[in-house]
Amino acid sequence: MRRHGRAALAAMTAAVLVGGLTGCAGWGGGPGGGGPDTINVLMVNNPQMVDLQKLTAEHFTAETGIRVNYTVLPENDVRDKISQEFSSQAGQYDVATLSNFEIPIYARSEWIAPLDEYVDADAEFDQDDVLGPLTASLSDDGRLYGEPFYGESSFLMYRRDVLEAAGIQMPANPTWQEVADIAAAVDGAEPGMAGICLRGQPGWGQLFAPLTTVVNTFGGTWFTQDWQAQVDSPEFRAATQFYVDLVREHGEVGAPQAGFTECLNNVIQGNAAMWYDATSAAGSLEAEDSPVRGLMGYAPAPVVETDSSGWLYAWSWAIQQASAKKDAAWQFISWASSAEYEQLVGDELGWSRVPAGKRASTYDNPDYLAEASAFAQPTLAAIQAADPNDPGVQPRPAPGIQFIDIPEFPDLGTQVSQDVSSAIAGQMTVDEALERGQQLAEDVAERYQERESG
Repeated sequence: MRRHGRAALAAMTAAVLVGGLTGCAGWGGGPGGGGPDTINVLMVNNPQMVDLQKLTAEHFTAETGIRVNYTVLPENDVRDKISQEFSSQAGQYDVATLSNFEIPIYARSEWIAPLDEYVDADAEFDQDDVLGPLTASLSDDGRLYGEPFYGESSFLMYRRDVLEAAGIQMPANPTWQEVADIAAAVDGAEPGMAGICLRGQPGWGQLFAPLTTVVNTFGGTWFTQDWQAQVDSPEFRAATQFYVDLVREHGEVGAPQAGFTECLNNVIQGNAAMWYDATSAAGSLEAEDSPVRGLMGYAPAPVVETDSSGWLYAWSWAIQQASAKKDAAWQFISWASSAEYEQLVGDELGWSRVPAGKRASTYDNPDYLAEASAFAQPTLAAIQAADPNDPGVQPRPAPGIQFIDIPEFPDLGTQVSQDVSSAIAGQMTVDEALERGQQLAEDVAERYQERESG
């Protein structure tokens, strides 16, 4: 088991660094070369990025003379293509969308360029307006390497009307035990309604996004500061057992296959009274055509041992170190991550489509607040409370809240999540799942122990 796990993790780490190419180029036809006034941008195909494409030529290019060739791919595909491009320093793409998971790793590998000098010379960009936790998560060793396009944390979403009908008031800062008690009380409050929806679908970014925040606030961690694996520690076990029991007893139908999208649909369709997940989900719940618009409440991420427990995630822009067009690349980033761009989206496409969650000024904008009043302040509070460098009760060897910021974590988290999902399905016990996970985590830890001792 140990040897197999080490081989699998090694293979995955190599894949993270030199991932294979899939997918096809989107609008712009891929890297088009061009002259000094053309840059190539490789980005994920999320809706906010699609809006960016539509607005670029008429506004950014018209104002600066810089043409942008976009290559747009689904998330898994774009991660693979970026990892190959940036690890080889091919220089075909000047800018790419990276998350706060990849940016510190890429910075340490010297694959992306520091942005401090550009920020210092660009007073209009106003780095101080970018929310502090995002700046911290996009930095490494005191230098800034990325600028957020939009950000998110996590919070508890709940049906105010359902709780009120049951005579229940959501605490201002709920604990996980209080949430479990409420889930039990409202389970079946309406036909087909579960007490809560929690991700059970395997994946480091699916099941373990919420579950790692639960582990943190229960006092657990994946690794100690000196790289001792803690997956089978009492705290990690208690958190995982709590999560598995809660979703098994009061969670959604089909929980082992339920991820973000499935839980979103469950809440919108009235099949769940509560949901702990990304703050970005609130926009869909409060959309004009949502059956639960105006019925939802939003509370901070539940806690046990910590004061807060919300995660932190941001799709962000980074410049390839090998780019010969860094100045033009920064002009693009400065525009795409600016308050001015948010105003442009609000004016031309509607305020519900603004890539929010990154600037303090967004949450003082009356036009945005008119559209997002139900969830704007809870979202801002969740992001501001997130601390990627101190997410639990003990020091960590690497930053990250819902992940550990090391190349091996995607495979480690995914493998352990498969067994935890099996525990949710009743196919194994939590102890069995975490015993296997501990062996995998020890394999990762040994590598770092050897590096530090060598």
